[in-house]
Amino acid sequence: MEATLRDTLRERLAGIVGANGLLTEPADMAPYLVDERERYHGAAPAVVRPATVGEVAQIVALCAAEKIPIVPQGGNTGLCGAATPDGSGRELVLSLTRLNRVREVDPLNYTITVEAGVILADVQKAAAEAGRLFPLSLGGEGTARIGGNLSTNAGGTGVLRYGNARDLALGLEVVLPDGRIWDGLSALRKDNTGYDLKHLFIGAEGTLGIITAAVLKLFPRPQALETALVAIDDPAASVELLARARAATGDRVAAFELILRLPFELVLAEIAGTRDPFDEPHPCYVLFELSSGAARDDVRGLMESVLAEAMEDGLVRDAVIAESGAQAADFWKIRETLPEAQKLDGASVKHDISVPVSRIPAFMAEAAAEAEAAVDGVRVCAFGHVGDGNLHYNMSQPVGADPAAFLEREGELNAIVHDTAARHGGSISAEHGIGQSKREALLHYKPGVAIDLMRRIKRALDPDNLMNPGKVLAPPDP
Repeated sequence: MEATLRDTLRERLAGIVGANGLLTEPADMAPYLVDERERYHGAAPAVVRPATVGEVAQIVALCAAEKIPIVPQGGNTGLCGAATPDGSGRELVLSLTRLNRVREVDPLNYTITVEAGVILADVQKAAAEAGRLFPLSLGGEGTARIGGNLSTNAGGTGVLRYGNARDLALGLEVVLPDGRIWDGLSALRKDNTGYDLKHLFIGAEGTLGIITAAVLKLFPRPQALETALVAIDDPAASVELLARARAATGDRVAAFELILRLPFELVLAEIAGTRDPFDEPHPCYVLFELSSGAARDDVRGLMESVLAEAMEDGLVRDAVIAESGAQAADFWKIRETLPEAQKLDGASVKHDISVPVSRIPAFMAEAAAEAEAAVDGVRVCAFGHVGDGNLHYNMSQPVGADPAAFLEREGELNAIVHDTAARHGGSISAEHGIGQSKREALLHYKPGVAIDLMRRIKRALDPDNLMNPGKVLAPPDP
């Protein structure tokens, strides 16, 4: 950006947010200019940190008038580069971390209204203090912001029971690309008055407008909860066990996470304070949770009954039901530290795919066979939310291999996994979004009509392409 324009922009931004709301020094800006995985590095004339929706609107209106692109950013925990500016130095980073108020909790309506910069764990805490549950839960909940969760339609471990972020939002407040504020903060569960506009912005990754607040659904807090770690032979057994558990418990399954032996071993080797609760290794594991909102429900008895019957039928090899909250936390620590353990083990190629639950075994068998044929010694490091069909079907480098050489095969491995998911009616992105990393893949796997509709919506709402340009949709061919 030309120096005079940059200085003028900074002055005008400081006039909106004050000196404390504007970062211009390279050291201060640095954490905002790189993504979580450190794959994308950008530049910006400034990082602006508004504290109110009115300030956001003024900033966006200013940028619209001056044709300055904006990159919205929440907790900067995304995994696809959606919140990182490009290297031109023209794109302004707009951080929403100071919009961090819980505006209202309505326990009788089972809703909470929060600003986009509220940390996900704080949304959960505010709900709990009101005797309610906000069920969106994921590994980065201590730093992720709810605006980013909505902008990427985050998933996590509770989707089987409660749905994605999209399913948990009743209303939104959004600053549009021209600086107008759309107040759609409805707390209604029924409102059949035309297009449901909130769904344009949820999952759009900031390319259509900036989410500044949301009305979210709450639920009764579980009064009975049981957690088990279950050893099984293969992914097919996990799918069968899930179907049985849902039927036998009246759909009280709250979480159902599949872990192959390799990632399980990596956690035991790399993460302090973890241990194997079984006496011998097993090919696969399921982290299985049942819950009920009624304390009188015998959830423990249901868990024991489901597992006993499955063991009698040879579906389950072994199982350990947590005897305390601490032991349940130990089981969850294994699941939640899997990404960290894989990173410590060496280079990896990561995927976030989904297929119908019934197709998981076939997908996993086919993808493994093709990957192992393509890259000698590649290690399948798969885990994920088998309850909703979402697998993090990752590949770890062969033992002793050169990390850089392995990562040069990323495109080949991506194609194998994505093609296999597509053959089984799946998606290349289940919960992480598209960002920068999957733009070209989206063009390949998304039907042409869908891409055309998405581009028409983008042009209608953001004709100057100032809202997070270069994210989600690749530019059309000239």
